[in-house]
Amino acid sequence: MKTKIKLKSRVYQLRKSKGLTQRQLGEIVGLTSKSISMMESGGRSTTIDKLVLLAEYFQVSTDYLVGITDDPTWRGEPLDENGGQNL
Repeated sequence: MKTKIKLKSRVYQLRKSKGLTQRQLGEIVGLTSKSISMMESGGRSTTIDKLVLLAEYFQVSTDYLVGITDDPTWRGEPLDENGGQNL
C-alpha cells in the first residue's frame, strides 16, 4: 500500500483552520472530544459515516481526508447556511 493515511493530520489542520475545539467538532459530527483527540493522535480511526460527515462539514473530499489525494476539492452537493445539504 503506497498511500499513507493522513486522516489525523488533515482533521487536525481543518479543525484548527475553523477555530474549533475538539469538543465543538465532536458535537458537530456526533463524537466525543476524546474520540476526536484519539483520531488526531492516530490512536483511532473512524467509521465511514463519520468520515462522510467530516468531509461534508469541512467541504473536502473523503479522498483528501484519508490521503489518497492532496486535492481537497469538494464535489458533493452545496450545503445550506446551516451545514445541511440543499434538497
